[in-house]
Amino acid sequence: MEIWSEQTIKDFRRTLLDWYDQEGRATLPWRLNHEPYRVLVSEIMLQQTQVDTVLPYYERFMSDLPTVQDLAYAPEAQVLKLWEGLGYYSRARNLQKAARFIVDELHGHWPESADDLQELPGVGPYTSAAIASISFGEVVPAVDGNAYRVFSRLLKIDADIANTKSRKIFYDAIAPIVDISRPGDFNQAIMDLGSSFMTAKNPDSQNSPVREFNAAFRDDVEAKYPVKTKKQKPIKQMYMATISESNDKLLFEKRPDTGLLAGFWTFPLIEINSIDDIEGQQLNIKPIIHVFTHRRWEIWLVKQDVDLMPNQQYLSPDDWQRLSLPTVQHKLLKALEAFQ
Repeated sequence: MEIWSEQTIKDFRRTLLDWYDQEGRATLPWRLNHEPYRVLVSEIMLQQTQVDTVLPYYERFMSDLPTVQDLAYAPEAQVLKLWEGLGYYSRARNLQKAARFIVDELHGHWPESADDLQELPGVGPYTSAAIASISFGEVVPAVDGNAYRVFSRLLKIDADIANTKSRKIFYDAIAPIVDISRPGDFNQAIMDLGSSFMTAKNPDSQNSPVREFNAAFRDDVEAKYPVKTKKQKPIKQMYMATISESNDKLLFEKRPDTGLLAGFWTFPLIEINSIDDIEGQQLNIKPIIHVFTHRRWEIWLVKQDVDLMPNQQYLSPDDWQRLSLPTVQHKLLKALEAFQ
């Protein structure tokens, strides 16, 4: 790993922030106002989700729930409906838990340091550092996927970013480089750099504003960085989705309060071992595929008569609009429409 001199650090800060001031995405709505609630909502939404996808969700969310008090007191159903389609719904639930903690336990007073912000439900090291630096000016690096990629190339850091222990290596390497007068802008500039000139695939390092600082590009080994072990393939699970109709309504089931899609309404899903388990009942030729982080669901639609269970209801299309349905359920509804 390369170690920069004090002069190199000063030159890098100036080069990066000059570029950010001219070319950065300063017009993103969460960058126009550094109020911590706005930053928290944006950072939680941006976890594993592209900026272009988040933008309309963020605008609707802030329009309906403009303050941390609004979020804290909102019905969970409203929060989940606003989140519908973003996936990873535990983020929305934890976001509301954090709001309630701030309102009820901290009486509306926000923690201002990265360490204290991690006391909030669902707020980890990266999100806490982002809020602390952007909203409160704490000089702390926000180490996310962009920071891993950017600094692994700039400094030729060989630590495996898939290993959680590597975060400290990156944190310690980046901390002395963070601009002490503009830490929030510094962290956001690294985000922009990682999503533009220093992308995961096909980076444009030749034209990067920080090209002269990029040791991996200089040594023609950029393709080796960041170092990352391959992810394990998602585990395949097979389900049949029960299709039962009554008076133009379809049978839905509220899922348990824990586990995947906790608390959401879907068609009743029954796990099967193989397609042979539903031979002779199959409705659709190809399964509906839905991939979670560690699971790959293959779902067949099957028409069946059922005995109604306590957690099941027949719901109309108007009900579907009112409730928050997970993305996989929207896929099932679309598939059902195509095969009827």
